[in-house]
Amino acid sequence: MPKRGKNYKDSVKTYDKHVLYDVNEAFELALGTAKAKFDESIEVHIKLGVDSRHADQQVRGAIVLPHGTGKTKRVLVFAKGDKVKEAEAAGADYVGAEDLATKIQSESWFDFDVVVATPDMMGVVGRLGKLLGPKGLMPNPKSGTVTMDITRALEEIKAGKVEYRLDKTNIIHTAIGKVSFGPEKLTENFKALLEAVIKAKPSAAKGQYLKSVTIAATMGPGVKINPTKLSA
Repeated sequence: MPKRGKNYKDSVKTYDKHVLYDVNEAFELALGTAKAKFDESIEVHIKLGVDSRHADQQVRGAIVLPHGTGKTKRVLVFAKGDKVKEAEAAGADYVGAEDLATKIQSESWFDFDVVVATPDMMGVVGRLGKLLGPKGLMPNPKSGTVTMDITRALEEIKAGKVEYRLDKTNIIHTAIGKVSFGPEKLTENFKALLEAVIKAKPSAAKGQYLKSVTIAATMGPGVKINPTKLSA
């Protein structure tokens, strides 16, 4: 267990960690635990009643949050031909092909937050699977990052598009904004994410879909939301 600082320990005393709160109260409590000197992110952790080991129970997608994430993402685009100019015009931070793949492989270069690729570049990108995959950076059609419409993809990413996907323990971890957003905007972002996750429920999933939902500031403890009060 990591050592906890005084602010964290003080925050834990401000609420009952065993209680399942409603959404509005949970956000008020989570914001109250944000005591760092920087603008902390608010993170959502959703445990689902699925088994990610089975292909028909995977949950993955992307959504543009109503109020963005508060973070400007650096986007790398794998493209060639006319798509290079399109990517540059749309605001891509890096654009290239084999040259960028080599840079990632030989220099362990990862100065970017999102990777977008045109379908005809997936042969090149596929060779980077073992490097990009573990970092959650591999482009995927379901998240809209493998596409010929580079302009739209970049517009959505820059506007606050977030990708959600299950980890090995069937939990989705996603940041939905900054503490400075305030409870109203954060709640709207949360509801948009939750709606997308619920809509993505696999037909093979049985029983309770939303097992647990927790929100937390970057440096704060988790506050649990009552999943039975959330539509699923």
